[in-house]
Amino acid sequence: MKHTSYIFGPVPSRRLGMSLGVDLIPRKTCTFDCLYCQVGRTSLKTLETKSFVPVHEVIEEMKSKLLNNSPDAITLAGSGEPTLNSEIERVIDSIKEITKTQVALLTNGSLFWREEVRRRTLRADIIMPTLCSSFEDTFRRIHRPHKGLKLSSVIEGLKMLRQEYKGQLFLEVVLLAGINDTEKEVEALKRVIEQISPEKIHLNTVVRPPADSSAVSLDRKRLEEIKMFLGGKAEIVAKSFHGGERVTKGLLVSNFLDIIKRRPLGQSDIAKALGLSMEQVEDLVKGLLSTGRIRKQEHQGDIYYLSGEKNV
Repeated sequence: MKHTSYIFGPVPSRRLGMSLGVDLIPRKTCTFDCLYCQVGRTSLKTLETKSFVPVHEVIEEMKSKLLNNSPDAITLAGSGEPTLNSEIERVIDSIKEITKTQVALLTNGSLFWREEVRRRTLRADIIMPTLCSSFEDTFRRIHRPHKGLKLSSVIEGLKMLRQEYKGQLFLEVVLLAGINDTEKEVEALKRVIEQISPEKIHLNTVVRPPADSSAVSLDRKRLEEIKMFLGGKAEIVAKSFHGGERVTKGLLVSNFLDIIKRRPLGQSDIAKALGLSMEQVEDLVKGLLSTGRIRKQEHQGDIYYLSGEKNV
């Protein structure tokens, strides 16, 4: 029986270049159930941290991947909230023992009010938490959090992280039309962001199929207005990645996505079209499935992969 794969990619990241992903959590195990999540609805909403995966297997798989890949970053991300893994510190330390590649943590930022969670993540080179509102009602509407979470605790946790953390803090703000894009929302959020003082503010919106249809993307004009209001640290990351043009793996991803916009492909079709082995195809589709860029569909007993974009 083949063991679970914990490493995916490299896949193009809009913020980190070519990123090798590390998935430390069972699919859709999270503290939130966000409207905009590209992975789908949360199946286990929890605040309980525990060791979900065998660290030694994760590291052995990472060593194997790095023999044939030179990513720009190794990102702790995937199908759930990575800070729920109680052994995340061991994973970060072990990765740093085998490579000089920067380690990034992609997190919803909901658990940093816990001292042990902050401590476990301090050796990451980049931490990228999310904060979408400074109002409790809006926070609950967007994130549908675990009943044990309050926005005030989340914000205090981010402030404490900033005081203790020596690496780069990139704060993501996901903007949804008609929900957190008003002047009142943005002005209040700016005050909180200034208190947290991240190196960068990444403005994002819905660019892939969301978990809930009420999550509607913001138009470019409004994104630009909010960027100007938030100041020089703010940048728009939605639909901004072009790294696929500079490395072979990125070109494969770009070519694959172009093909499936026009016709569904099975794994053998993908292997033939891109000149890949079946193992390489499995790596490619795993990463793209986890980020919502493709979806799979069964037809007459066979699995086909289709574009994750709407109205293609």
